[in-house]
Amino acid sequence: MDDTLSITLRFGSWTLPMTIRRDEEIFYRQAEKLIKERFGFYTSSYPGQSSEMYLVMTIFDIALQCKRQETEVNAEPVMQLLRPLLNEVEAALGKNI
Repeated sequence: MDDTLSITLRFGSWTLPMTIRRDEEIFYRQAEKLIKERFGFYTSSYPGQSSEMYLVMTIFDIALQCKRQETEVNAEPVMQLLRPLLNEVEAALGKNI
């Protein structure tokens, strides 16, 4: 079975043919949808701008979302793994004091 897939993403009058991994198609489709949604938001919220300006607004919006998500990492799963080790360290330190 071939694990690649040819798809065409559409943005207005533009088309973007791509060959992607089959198991990643959902991510490409979701990204396409997100771009169209944000582009639509900016065209309706700021009429009269150039297509390039709407693209810049869209790209900046999505990049900002990505950067925010980088800082919102949930540390709880890591802490659950570290708690037993921390307890051992604290117990060992308590014995040596």
